[in-house]
Amino acid sequence: MDIEIVFKIAAVGLIIAVLNQVLIRSGREEYTMLTTLAGIVIVLMMVIPYVSELFTYVRSVFDL
Repeated sequence: MDIEIVFKIAAVGLIIAVLNQVLIRSGREEYTMLTTLAGIVIVLMMVIPYVSELFTYVRSVFDL
């Protein structure tokens, strides 16, 4: 597993945190939840191939 994915997830987290703070300060609290959900979806889309690879590896180890 590359360390790149960890840095990408951290970058998305930082961007979402900054956006949330900006939205809260500007009085747009209703959009903070949407940006947080968008960040979660982006991270999940980045992680799904690695989870699929993990399941494939586990199947090969246990001969399932």
